[in-house]
Amino acid sequence: MAMRARRFEEAKRLASSNLELAWWIFMRVSGVLLVFLVLGHLYTRAVIFDFHHDLNYDHMVRVMNSVTWKFYNWLLLFLSILHGTNGLRYIIDDYIASGRARAWVKIIVYTLVFLVTAFGTLALWGWNYQPME
Repeated sequence: MAMRARRFEEAKRLASSNLELAWWIFMRVSGVLLVFLVLGHLYTRAVIFDFHHDLNYDHMVRVMNSVTWKFYNWLLLFLSILHGTNGLRYIIDDYIASGRARAWVKIIVYTLVFLVTAFGTLALWGWNYQPME
């Protein structure tokens, strides 16, 4: 069952294991990081690179060939998927009473999460983007 703690001391007291406490901390840290990553992404796309005039295929090829932007996008992808999956784990633990059904739902969810993460990583790092001629 998900912890309802708001402060670290309370979470430490309520945690059933060190791993559960680590996930509680991760949710707080990743949530803050995701806010700044998303705002930074929106700022760079809409303000620095004028979205309406500079957004074309050649611009995206330059962005996708930059290791810095690939890592930034991968970090945004990875943190959001991990954060969302952990939140979904809390929901599954809270609302599915049967242990067997909960195990099957988690297997399906974790398989889908692995596939989405793998394909997202492959899309970012696996292709060599070439400009149009």
